[in-house]
Amino acid sequence: MNRAPGPLRPLSRRTLLGAALAAASGPALAGCSAGASADGSARTVRFLGPETAETFRPVIRGFEKAHPGLRVAYTAVPPAQLNDVLQLRLSAKDSAIDVYCVDQPRVPALSARGFLTDLTPVSGRAHAAVTEEQYAISSWDGTLRSLPVWTSTQYLFYNADLLKKAGVKAPSADPAERWTWERILDAGRHAMDRAGCDYALLLEQTDAYYGLQPLVESLGGGSGITGDDMLTPAVTTPGWHQALRWYGKLFADGLSPRGITSFQLSSLFTSGRVPFFVGGPWNLGAFAALKDFTWGTAPQPYFEGGSPVTPTDSWSWGINPYSNRQDLGLRFMEYASLTTAGSLATVAASPLIPSHRTAFEQYAANLERSATPATEGVAAIMRYELAHTAVSRPRSVGYTQFETVLASAFSDIRNGSPAEDRLAKASDELVRTWERLR
Repeated sequence: MNRAPGPLRPLSRRTLLGAALAAASGPALAGCSAGASADGSARTVRFLGPETAETFRPVIRGFEKAHPGLRVAYTAVPPAQLNDVLQLRLSAKDSAIDVYCVDQPRVPALSARGFLTDLTPVSGRAHAAVTEEQYAISSWDGTLRSLPVWTSTQYLFYNADLLKKAGVKAPSADPAERWTWERILDAGRHAMDRAGCDYALLLEQTDAYYGLQPLVESLGGGSGITGDDMLTPAVTTPGWHQALRWYGKLFADGLSPRGITSFQLSSLFTSGRVPFFVGGPWNLGAFAALKDFTWGTAPQPYFEGGSPVTPTDSWSWGINPYSNRQDLGLRFMEYASLTTAGSLATVAASPLIPSHRTAFEQYAANLERSATPATEGVAAIMRYELAHTAVSRPRSVGYTQFETVLASAFSDIRNGSPAEDRLAKASDELVRTWERLR
């Protein structure tokens, strides 16, 4: 594949994962290969990740076509189980995984445990091929440990018909005219009162640090981790308190729903019950496929008096140090991350954002060419956010525990716990947990 991907498909990562998980009868889905079964032959790269087979089929086919005689056998693991599966199998020195997907802020922890190989031999090519931020977050302690495949951002999606019915002007796609969270909730309340909406706003990443970090960072609260060794919690700053009070009030006031999972929120938005939805680019294809749904896209909001901040990072791929096919695994990773054709193939079945510089430019140009009234400005927003407002998740060997502890705290705050007390409890828990890592 040597061209930009075609028009946005009616697929989303969430939809595809939902279908895959429904079909799964065990902790992992059956492996697949484009053109060959997972026979374990010495010429087969064994690849593990959290996406469906459909997502990776184009890049697998492209690699196999470019490398006659080589095959890729892919095994999908439900996203919530991926980290546990990796810890279990890599701790046991399982050689049956060659390449696996790495959530980028977990690179330090995986590297510290010896679960990622040193990729110094391709570091020069990688540095030239991908963005500086993506290279840095795929490295640890000055050494490249994984190859970045995707990056990410978030958008503010809005229901144009509901806003019109409520007498509210739709937000602009121009980042210079970015709305504040305060303005969003004011408009959302109008839509509830005048257009019969059930709620004002949906945050797709409901209890996830990825989605809530920008709220805190917008108010100057910091990432939540500090110290020379990045193992000191900092989740009780004024910015953290203010952002999480706002977050808790969002649900306490009935402006966002309790008891609905993140996977259900996009359908709640597209059913016409909510005017605003903050979510990732994987929603673009799914929304575009709905003929009777009139929607638009704008930059993610920020707090009045604060700074515009958006989330970023995504997935890199790493090589299992216990694999006996590391050379084949590296060839597959190089194709997917360091070539334009391979990088574009990784996003051909789902509108994610490639890390490869040239592939990114072709991807963005294709978004502009295929833009509809609903997606006009999407590429410009993406470019702007990644260049100016994107903030990576913190790089710490304790990130896995940090994310787990905070997910529980966010859930409790969403369900009524006072933000200050619950964050203090989370801080104490992190202190105790991280003592084992020092």
